[in-house]
Parts: sequence; structure tokens; C-alpha cells
Amino acid sequence: MKNQIITIIVSALVSAAVAFAVVRFFNTPNEFTVSQVTDAVPMPDNLTFMGETVPIHNFDTRESLDRELQVNRLWHSQTILMLKRAHRYFPVIEPILKENDVPDDLKYIAVIESSLMNVVSPSGAKGFWQFLGGTAKDFGLEVNDEVDERYNLEKSTIAAIAYFKRMKEKFGSWTMAAASYNIGGNGLAKFAGQQKSNNYYDLVLGEEAGRYVFRAIAIKQIMENPETYGFAMPKDELYQPIPYSVVEVDSTIADMADFAFEHGTNYKMLKLMNPWLRSTKLTNPKRKTYSIKIIDPKYRIVETDTSLFVLPQDIELN
Repeated sequence: MKNQIITIIVSALVSAAVAFAVVRFFNTPNEFTVSQVTDAVPMPDNLTFMGETVPIHNFDTRESLDRELQVNRLWHSQTILMLKRAHRYFPVIEPILKENDVPDDLKYIAVIESSLMNVVSPSGAKGFWQFLGGTAKDFGLEVNDEVDERYNLEKSTIAAIAYFKRMKEKFGSWTMAAASYNIGGNGLAKFAGQQKSNNYYDLVLGEEAGRYVFRAIAIKQIMENPETYGFAMPKDELYQPIPYSVVEVDSTIADMADFAFEHGTNYKMLKLMNPWLRSTKLTNPKRKTYSIKIIDPKYRIVETDTSLFVLPQDIELN
């Protein structure tokens, strides 16, 4: 009994101390504070994605989109960085989409796949469009130890378009083609067959596939209306396109660093401009012609912890 009483007393003292510390922490001026966003997410009355109507009047569609708008609206750092990168990379992607007569909204698939970065997934998918090695080769991309065109934005965008066109023909809608990019054509066909529907918005899919298209729609809505969703982006904070020239190479490059210096740049800048070059050399046994980007010598790239800035040589970054 005595031990029980001591235990109760000690527990009470500890609880009181913790409560006092918490109250003191949250009531101490000029220290850590958290502001909460309490206003409702703006929900459009009408919405299209890839030229197709989003059935926003359906409660499940509306609530699914609401979820993705909330997540991306409040995930400030990631959404801000995506907005900044889009200013540099959308001007590369958009003309290719237009030239190949596919919806401009396909660019938002690249955003949700990679946040417009040359990332590598746990499954080994790589680049802006997150191609696996086998699929990349199926759609005409070169993948080996020296060249990996999954990291070539122009060529991987063309390969992604070929995939989407094939899936559009298979399923009859761009929305379903987009969904197949996540779950795969065979996987989506299985669900569609079981549920007797080719309408993405009417299908019961897994957690990731069920959210996939809604994530793209939410990102489109935020990127097209950033201030509506709380993202005021000064133009000088957006990442600028990097000026470059192109050198055509149809022979061996024995040393990439030497090649870079010969063309007025350095190894790091060469790799930043051409991430698809994966080695310190290019043997090129088939004598293919490669287009290698060289940063304009009038400009330089200044790297910080979070971004790359393009500046004229005579301008310093404060």
C-alpha cells in the first residue's frame, strides 16, 4: 500500500510538471507560435482536365478533389518549389505537347510524378516522367551506363506522349490514360472490366491510383490560380530558363571534363545542363548524333541549398 501511495504521488507530481511546462511554453511571448489556416479551400463550380469535364457536382469527386487541394495548399515548401520550377521547365514541355497534339494538362502528370526534378523512385523509375528502364526502352529511349534518356526532358516528354496516346486509344479518354500512368494499362483494364466502366471517376481503385488524377487536377488548379490558394510568387523568385547553345556530337568523348573546358564551361555545368550523360566519357560505338547543351558563356549558374539561379557573369547574388 505504501509503495502504491508513493507511485500515485510521483505520478501526480510528474503530470503537474508536464502540464505547467506545456502552459508556460504556449504562453511565453516572442517564442515559437503556430498559426492555423482556417478558411475554406476555394472550390470551382466548373472544372475540366485534359479537355474533359470533371464531375465536380458528384459528392465523391468534390471531396476527393478537396482532399488534394488541402494537402497541396498546406504543403507550402513543396508547392512553392514546384511553382518556381514550372517557370523554367513548362516552356520546354508545353511546345512538345502542342506539337504532338495532346492536351496541355499532361504537363501536370510530370509535376505529380517528380515535382519537376530528375528523381529516382524506390522502384527505379527515373527522370521527370518517372520511366522504368524497360518501359523507357519500349518507347524509344536509350538507357545504358553512359546515356540515360529518361533524364533528357525533351526526349522523355516525347516518350511519355507516345504512352499517353496508346492508352487514350485503349481506354477512350485522356483521364483514363492518365490513371494508367500510375497503375499500368493492364491493372486499369482489370479494374475497368470488373466494374464494367471506362470512366475514371466511377471506378473504385486502390489508395494511390484513386487519388492520382485528383492530385493532378489539384496541382493544375493551384498552379493556374496560385494567389487564390495563398501563393503570391514574385516574378524574380521564379526559376528562370537557362540560356544555352547546342553542340552536335557524333563521335567519342574521351573525357567529359576536357570536353566541358573546350566549350567554355565546366564539368558540373555540363552535367547540370545534360543530366542524361551518366558517365565521365561517351564511347558512342554506333556513332549516334547527340545534342549536348552548353550554358551560354555570358551567363553562369549560382547554386544555393534550394535552387539554381541564372545570372549574367558580371552580376553578384546578394
